[in-house]
Amino acid sequence: MKYEVLINGHSHQIELERAAKGYQATVDGEAFAIDAAMTARDVLSIIHDGRNYEAKREYSLMGETHIIMGSERFEAEVRDPRSLRSRRAAAGHEAGPAKIMAPMPGKIVRVIVHEGDEVEAGQGLIVVEAMKMQNEIKAPKKGKVTKITVAESATVNAGDLLMIVE
Repeated sequence: MKYEVLINGHSHQIELERAAKGYQATVDGEAFAIDAAMTARDVLSIIHDGRNYEAKREYSLMGETHIIMGSERFEAEVRDPRSLRSRRAAAGHEAGPAKIMAPMPGKIVRVIVHEGDEVEAGQGLIVVEAMKMQNEIKAPKKGKVTKITVAESATVNAGDLLMIVE
């Protein structure tokens, strides 16, 4: 199976195939023999060249996925080319405006961009504080900020429109 994996915003091409023992993995054209097993929910034990690694997956309130290995934490996104969502993302995201909605009730701490600003996919747009945690909401696609409907210190409910990126 082939995947595109984004680690901290950097794209990597990964191919996995079952081997006689474990898996054969190719990462950006470099081949690795690995043995991997799920040891608990969201915990993967990986053996490569006699060394053991433990990768833990966690989800944020903003819908982001993070992988923790040792003391390091990485933002991760797996794009399966067989899925419709991934095919749309590879084509440059859905056509038309992207409505940026509040994922949860909270307070607007900071508006990072202004109306008329050009933004890149993954760029920070706005910071919402919820449950004493600050969460940066990122642009789902490259485009132009055409409308901002909130200001700093405003209180928002889950599902409220924050801004539009076209």
